[in-house]
Amino acid sequence: NISPLFCSGSRSSKTFKPKKNIPEGSHQYELLKHAEATLGSGNLRMAVMLPEGEDLNEWVAVNTVDFFNQINMLYGTITDFCTEESCPVMSAGPKYEYHWADGTNIKKPIKCSAPKYIDYLMTWVQDQLDDETLFPSKIGVPFPKNFMSVAKTILKRLFRVYAHIYHQHFDPVIQLQEEAHLNTSFKHFIFFVQEFNLIDRRELAPLQELIEKLTSKDR
Repeated sequence: NISPLFCSGSRSSKTFKPKKNIPEGSHQYELLKHAEATLGSGNLRMAVMLPEGEDLNEWVAVNTVDFFNQINMLYGTITDFCTEESCPVMSAGPKYEYHWADGTNIKKPIKCSAPKYIDYLMTWVQDQLDDETLFPSKIGVPFPKNFMSVAKTILKRLFRVYAHIYHQHFDPVIQLQEEAHLNTSFKHFIFFVQEFNLIDRRELAPLQELIEKLTSKDR
């Protein structure tokens, strides 16, 4: 029986393993470079558009991996503030609470603390990204027929991490001077999911006002 103190200590020093990098020289790597170059131009609406002649599945796959890495990093900086004590439930403000289920190991949604929920979520996403039948990294290997629905579920769940950070941990984000970084990352994410209609509007409700604010300048 490990004392809770020990648990929280080991928890905060653990950041999630990032997704294995997209292999250099691969087509997906070129796509990632293209995305980074257009992002550098500052026009996020342009940056999310499907490059001419490219496969939509592949474009969604590359960007999903990228968003996973970004959220991973952002959440990793505030794990010390997101504890069993501070966040006994996974929420995005008082009106929205999330319970975890992955459909395989945990079929019936369970109520758990935010750090536990996010740990489940990120581990689950990583397992999907590492599954070569879902996210093929080799050229010419086709994406499965259910790829888009898997990608939508991943993005819907990653959104919840942004929502939790904004609602529950925005003060430390400001203290760490990461506000601009978080806003840019989230804005990029929102433009991407809007461009390809990947997340149901209802799911975005916890951050609707922020979304309006961040996207209204770029209509």
